[in-house]
Amino acid sequence: MRKIYISLFFVVFEFATANKSISQSSNDSVLQSATLNNCVQYALLHQPTVQQSLIDESITEKGIQTKLGDWYPQLNFNYNIQNFFQLPSTYFGGNVVQSGTYNNSTFGLGVMQNIFTRDLLLANRTASDVRKQIKQSTVSNKIDVVVNVSKAFYDVLLTQKQINVLDEDIIRLDKSLKDAYNQYQSGIVDKTDYKRATISLNNAKAERKQIQDLLSAKLALLKQLMGYPDNSILPLQYDSSAMEKEAFIDTAQQVVYQNRIEYQLLQTQQKLQQANLQYNKWSYIPTVSAFGAYNFNYLNTSFGKLYNPVYPSSYIGLQLSMPIFQGNKRVNQIKQAELQLKRVDWDMISVKSKINAQYALALASYKGNLANYAALKDNVLLANDVYTTIRLQYNSGVKTYLDVIIAESDLRTAQLNYYTALYQLLQSKIDVQKALGTIQY
Repeated sequence: MRKIYISLFFVVFEFATANKSISQSSNDSVLQSATLNNCVQYALLHQPTVQQSLIDESITEKGIQTKLGDWYPQLNFNYNIQNFFQLPSTYFGGNVVQSGTYNNSTFGLGVMQNIFTRDLLLANRTASDVRKQIKQSTVSNKIDVVVNVSKAFYDVLLTQKQINVLDEDIIRLDKSLKDAYNQYQSGIVDKTDYKRATISLNNAKAERKQIQDLLSAKLALLKQLMGYPDNSILPLQYDSSAMEKEAFIDTAQQVVYQNRIEYQLLQTQQKLQQANLQYNKWSYIPTVSAFGAYNFNYLNTSFGKLYNPVYPSSYIGLQLSMPIFQGNKRVNQIKQAELQLKRVDWDMISVKSKINAQYALALASYKGNLANYAALKDNVLLANDVYTTIRLQYNSGVKTYLDVIIAESDLRTAQLNYYTALYQLLQSKIDVQKALGTIQY
């Protein structure tokens, strides 16, 4: 009985441990607090594009090691066994005679050492630049992920703010509807106010439903950009006051081309093209390698006695080879490499122009959004004061209900425009940072 209890204890313990591990694994795959920074960091760990880039780095590294491995001595083992049904014939001393044995076998070890070959020199010279290039490609993909996730994050927040504004508007309209209906029932006003309030409330509810459906789509897009589980909750968290402070950026900064990953990639490509040009020039230099072998040869007319005795042989040598004429192939390859290098030079001029244009456009958009944000922020305070005043005047019988509807509509529009301006400002700030090459991740 005691053994049964002990067994049950271990079964329960293992089950609990397994459940805890599953729970921890599940918690690790989702965010408990989805701030912008957490969303970005999550995306950098889970986004398929980033993970593929990291795998590409490993693949490239293995490719480099494979090529560099040819610098080491290449050791080969050879074995063969052969039986002649008829011995080969040869002409010797005026007669045709058969030579050799019916059975022969060879064990051999061969070694070759490359001394000079342009393929290996190219691999050795470009290894660091090839590594840099693939890492820069990963950085480029990460920057795109940071930009896309940040913009999608702000887009979701904007939609949530729009829903909050409409919720407040619906509460106000619902109260106005009740007031208008009570006044209508009391005979103070006609049914026009009551019907106008109903129309405004229905319009606000329809607009909210439309934006609520849009929110689901935008959340799905954000999850996709993050590599986040589709069916998991993404609890976005943000500090509105902090975000407003973060929306500002120094507009006096100047473009530094070397900060842009596109320019860095072209610089690396330029180095690789220079190495390719040198590689083609090396085609006029001989290829040199050393080789050697040690063989155990076995010859016997009787198969059963084939491996006794042994007749060893060994040799070493040096091989030098160089093509003399290839129909101007090498000359044309050199010219082709020179043209490819020249093309990269033009690519660098082109990307500088594009960077300048991107920065000018991003900065102009940011400044326009900044001015728009400042104006619309004041409009919210003004619209709220107007609505409060007109509402009080309507309750006192000074203003008509049409004035209340107009004031309420102005307030809702001012609030929606303000949040739209704020998040457009934040998104345009990201474009400026990307244009400057200062995106951090």
